[in-house]
Amino acid sequence: MALAIFDLDNTLISGDSDHGWGEFLVAQGLVDAKLFGEKNDYYFQQYQLGKLDILEYLEFSLEPLTQHPLDTLHTLRAQFVNEQILPIITQKSRNLLKEHRDKGDYLLIITATNLFVTAPIAKELGVDDIIATEPEMLNGTYTGKISGIASFQDGKVQRLTDWLQEKDLSLQGSYFYSDSRNDLPLLELVDYPVAVDADDTLLAHAQQQGWTIMSLRD
Repeated sequence: MALAIFDLDNTLISGDSDHGWGEFLVAQGLVDAKLFGEKNDYYFQQYQLGKLDILEYLEFSLEPLTQHPLDTLHTLRAQFVNEQILPIITQKSRNLLKEHRDKGDYLLIITATNLFVTAPIAKELGVDDIIATEPEMLNGTYTGKISGIASFQDGKVQRLTDWLQEKDLSLQGSYFYSDSRNDLPLLELVDYPVAVDADDTLLAHAQQQGWTIMSLRD
């Protein structure tokens, strides 16, 4: 059994769920449209440039979770996934997951986007497990902070290393599919790194290294 690891945003889905959740909150009138919208776009641009301060971003992005009861949040999330995420899961992504599943591989999503947003997406995709940034909860309420290490850049490597030890698995024969320069630390570790609809930095590196390059866009 090999480990098939997948980034989520702009890899398995043709968009960014974290940024999209922020846009959804704006559209629902749940946050200040101008202030929140501008910050949401700014942090997304920083991410694309490989310059994101992940802790600063998480302080911003998790704050709305502290403002509503869990039942309300879950209702909003279900609407978001149905309206914004399902339409951007391509058939090519589903086929790739099925290909690995049929081979008996263990399917793992690893994403910097928080678990509140990504857990139902992982369920929809039918993967075996997900590693995501975990929002902290106290007494059934989100605090706006994170629990543990953010699974971003080198943090993905640390979170995966801890997960492998817990599961008693290894990276022997492993794949990792990603679109982003931010995932280069993890792409360098697996046996079969794959650049998927890659940004310019990752694409150039993949070409130089002779990595597989592919698209999951329909």
